[in-house]
Amino acid sequence: MDNIQNEKIKINLKKAEGQIKLINKMLDEKRYCVDVAQQINAAIGLLKKANIYILEQHLISCGAVKLNSKSMKDRTDFAEELIRAFNINNK
Repeated sequence: MDNIQNEKIKINLKKAEGQIKLINKMLDEKRYCVDVAQQINAAIGLLKKANIYILEQHLISCGAVKLNSKSMKDRTDFAEELIRAFNINNK
């Protein structure tokens, strides 16, 4: 994973960590449910963004090699790995 992408991931994870700490504090303070839900959605968004950065980097690095393989099994296995790891199957 390249350094720029790695930093973007770390920034989003640190922000998500801050959001989660805030959510716990809000729960302790018995804050309004919708406000808590909005903060949860913000944390989820940050985690999804970090996951997209990881997927992008994986496709650029590992994916390029595997998708150019002459072996159909290697290409299929790679696609299935992505579907499982990034929960793309909509189940």
